[in-house]
Amino acid sequence: MENVSILGSTGSIGRSSLEVIEKLSHRFKVVGLAAGCNTKLLKLQVEKFKPKIVSLGREEEAEEFKQKFKGGSLEVVFAEEGTEKVAGFRENDIVVSAIPGIAGLRPTLAAVRVGKKIALANKESMVVAGSFILATAKKSGTQIIPVDSEHSGIFQCLAKEKKDKVKKVMLTASGGPFFRKSRQELESVTLEQALEHPTWKMGKKVTVDSATMMNKGLELIEAKWLFGLEPRQLEILIHPQSIVHSLVEMCDGSVLAQLSPTDMKIPIQYALTYPDRDFSSSPSLDLARVKTLEFFEVNAEKFPLVSLARQSMEEGESFPVALNAANEIAVSAFLKKRIGFVDIARIVTRIVGDHQKRKVENLDDILAVDREEKQKARNLLNERY
Repeated sequence: MENVSILGSTGSIGRSSLEVIEKLSHRFKVVGLAAGCNTKLLKLQVEKFKPKIVSLGREEEAEEFKQKFKGGSLEVVFAEEGTEKVAGFRENDIVVSAIPGIAGLRPTLAAVRVGKKIALANKESMVVAGSFILATAKKSGTQIIPVDSEHSGIFQCLAKEKKDKVKKVMLTASGGPFFRKSRQELESVTLEQALEHPTWKMGKKVTVDSATMMNKGLELIEAKWLFGLEPRQLEILIHPQSIVHSLVEMCDGSVLAQLSPTDMKIPIQYALTYPDRDFSSSPSLDLARVKTLEFFEVNAEKFPLVSLARQSMEEGESFPVALNAANEIAVSAFLKKRIGFVDIARIVTRIVGDHQKRKVENLDDILAVDREEKQKARNLLNERY
């Protein structure tokens, strides 16, 4: 029996992780949950899975939880420090890191520092702090298993391959809801349209990132760190069916691919059970019914953030931090209907274009750049929108 803590338990990945754990209750037990503002769902999760520690967003919510579960053995903590405490909980064997954005960086590092196995769904941690996280993981003996379907696919394809025999890695992208729209049509896209993803059900922020294809740009940077690849080895292909999650071309011309239905519970379960596999309740992939698998190049004019992410990856140092910071502010503004859809790319492009590269050697450096670039993005928003 392995003990699991879930960071971001009320989000899409967190909920799916709990579904997997419930079906594999003979193998896993939930000992920790961390969530933000969805206290109603968190209460239900605590009642059902009976963890030993739970973290909430605010102190007043934590006090309410203490009263509700008074007399039991539940430890209730709150805020960023509370989430880090759940991440580093002494009884953890596995930590599912699923808090979106750079907010997931500190708790992910807290788990890495104490040598926990990490099922990583928080791509931003690797984007802004890949080198730092890997160095810390090497010291502590932490094993990082990717949860994103694309990176899980790469991980599985490379399981028995030598890294120096890899010629190219191709991450697939659905293309989001606007793949077949023209550049001009994107000018009038609404928030509601952007949140209607054709194949995946995700949180609002990552759904918008998928619509702009920034999500795939961030995944490029994440793949660089996770698999020790050079930027020239990484490519993106648009694959609307979302069946082939990744392809790996080897030096001899062979291409390895990982396919599965569009169900995040599959890569989540693989990350939890690795290096073993267990039976899944997900439906089998019926390729005869799918019939067609299409692949297209990315239109850089329609999706400029992909090229910007590649540029940031090639520049390195503080550039990925600036890219992520500007995107978080721009997407937040779009979700509040302050700006239009295409304004997201305009704001991020401006902030990254003005960024002056500098070294980021530790957590304080990373968070300092994040704060500065977010403030610049807010200032730009206030000036122009």
